[in-house]
Amino acid sequence: MKKLLLAVAAFTMLVSCDNKSNKTDKADGAESTGQQVVNVYTHRHYEPDQNIFKMFEDETGIKVKVINASADELIQKMKMEGKQSPADVLITVDAGRLSRAKDEGLLQSIDSEILESKVPAHLQDVDNQWFGLTKRARVIAYAKDRVSPEDLSTYEDLVNEKWKGKILVRSSSNIYNQSLLASIIANDGEAAAKTWAEGIVANMARAPKGSDRDQVKAVVAGEGDIAIVNSYYIGKMLNSPDAEEVKTAQQIGLFFPNQGDRGTHINVSGAGVAKYAPNKANAIKFIEYLISAEAQQVFTEANYEYPILESVAPVKDIADWGEFSEDQLGLNKLGEFNKKAVLIFDEAGWK
Repeated sequence: MKKLLLAVAAFTMLVSCDNKSNKTDKADGAESTGQQVVNVYTHRHYEPDQNIFKMFEDETGIKVKVINASADELIQKMKMEGKQSPADVLITVDAGRLSRAKDEGLLQSIDSEILESKVPAHLQDVDNQWFGLTKRARVIAYAKDRVSPEDLSTYEDLVNEKWKGKILVRSSSNIYNQSLLASIIANDGEAAAKTWAEGIVANMARAPKGSDRDQVKAVVAGEGDIAIVNSYYIGKMLNSPDAEEVKTAQQIGLFFPNQGDRGTHINVSGAGVAKYAPNKANAIKFIEYLISAEAQQVFTEANYEYPILESVAPVKDIADWGEFSEDQLGLNKLGEFNKKAVLIFDEAGWK
């Protein structure tokens, strides 16, 4: 009996020590070293983001530890890690992905007067689980030598027979296209969205393939006359170190659809605080910094995205495209209708 009691006591002490060790690991060493940290899981792979993270470190003394991967990989990683996840912040592109992370129970609601007041209501989650950081518009890129902007009007008009064999667009598996269709479902209804998807398929110049940049290059090569793309890709091409990319982008005009009604579809890069964030206060402070004027200026100057803050002027290349009215649809709808959008794409034969 005495030996049994000693064994139980030893086991209890071992479990207790192991639990303490796990808690220290979860905080990524912050408790043991005394250094303040914020652990960031990010899908964004842009060098300017690293510069912003360094600016945050210099201003606050909080060390930014970064894990880079695709959104799907990061979401799966957080699910597998569960309560032991070291993640404090999740950053990804597209409101649909942010909504997915929320639906998977990977984010938490936060209180931040700065974020709630500075991020426009339609660009933040209704439960304060994520907030937009940058904007990008899904626009129509057209060949200046073959298409007049007067011939363009709305996303819905792209199903017109005059565009038969002239539209270039990437795959339906692309989240940007899924979110565009989700916005059409929200604005026009499911039946209209299905008619639209079928009409685009009928008017495609070729089967979908490649990135947004590839669609632009194909327009200039004469494979089609117009392409559906994200605006910031054009900015990046205009400022590319590759002279051919610059030349290609210069032959393209940008048109912002639906200016006579709901406005052009926009999407965001955004961030949320992880459900089990070991450094929650630092996480909130970090996201608040990402919408500061200095961080927003870097986002627009280096990556050609539209700033969230109205007080920050877009970089010249973006400003040259002119002002436009944006769709005020709450971006939670992009996540809400994502599955329906994917189903409609399949039914329409959009590969």
